[in-house]
Amino acid sequence: MRSESIEYAVPGDDTVYIGHLASDDSHDTLRPAVLVCHEGSGLSTHAKNVADRLASLGYVAFALDYHGGGVALQRDEMMARLVPLMNDPDTIRLRARTALDLLLAQPVADPTQVAAIGYCFGGTMALELARSGVDIAAVVGFHSGLATARPEDAANITAKVLVLIGTEDPLIPPQQRSAFEAEMRAGGVDWRMNLYGGAAHSFTNTQAADAAMAGIEYDERADRRSWRAMRDLFDEVFAPIAR
Repeated sequence: MRSESIEYAVPGDDTVYIGHLASDDSHDTLRPAVLVCHEGSGLSTHAKNVADRLASLGYVAFALDYHGGGVALQRDEMMARLVPLMNDPDTIRLRARTALDLLLAQPVADPTQVAAIGYCFGGTMALELARSGVDIAAVVGFHSGLATARPEDAANITAKVLVLIGTEDPLIPPQQRSAFEAEMRAGGVDWRMNLYGGAAHSFTNTQAADAAMAGIEYDERADRRSWRAMRDLFDEVFAPIAR
């Protein structure tokens, strides 16, 4: 297994971004490519572990860095960077597309079999990438922000969309879920939403309690079930992986 940090630049931006690339280097055949978008706190062990886990399953994965620096941030700095992004879909999409291009430039990445997954605001980013009309097979959002400044752009989505939401997530209330459903329906998207009863925000992150915030909590069952749901979708959209 090979993993490495890669520095890259986003057009029009002098920030140094540092992502995490992971793949199985025991063979050089093409394999599906998965872009991983981290939680709002930055590129932490959580997103890197997801990329490594995907690589162990036969994918090539790149955990992007949408804040810069390639590290997790303290809450105040995180919010200072997130707030300007939230209503700026052009910047969100540019940062995602730049990282996707880097992933697809890898010799083992199959450009015909591509997915983007994301966690928390990273799920928002993966969805915005899909709304931009990029040609990818699947998008998966784990405890993902669902709101967008441009819901009409759902008409551009070609990917199959899966969002995985905890019923007790205070950051993604029922009204946001309903608005997303209306957006997907209006856009004619092939989409699904799994709700996990009792699960809060960041239910996939074993370190969620470190945030010391109400409504942010790891949930082993929801973590396990949501990962299985993602794999089911990948089995549906990707050809069997050659090893």
